[in-house]
Amino acid sequence: MMLINPVISFTNEIGHIGSRNNLLGPSPTEEKIKLFSNELQVTPETPPTILIHSDADQVVPVSNSVEFYRALKQNKVSGELHIYAKGEHGFLTAPSFDEWFGRCIFWMKSMSLI
Repeated sequence: MMLINPVISFTNEIGHIGSRNNLLGPSPTEEKIKLFSNELQVTPETPPTILIHSDADQVVPVSNSVEFYRALKQNKVSGELHIYAKGEHGFLTAPSFDEWFGRCIFWMKSMSLI
């Protein structure tokens, strides 16, 4: 998987509540929140993953990527995490496309995916 600035969690602590409300409605049950919080669904069968995020993302907290990476490691799944100090959600101005996508290409090659 390649997850770039991903919405991973729907929890109150780190989740993107706007996405949660749009997908699950304004009053989801705790069971639904847990089910759709992907950091809680990682298993040893989860595919290898690269996560790329910005610490300056004002839309989706970087902790979404950090917690997913932590879950990958707990389940002994290969993962790679890159966090840029600067750059908005969607990387509209920084880092450049060539910079962050170059890391994706390198990762895919290192994993023998391409």
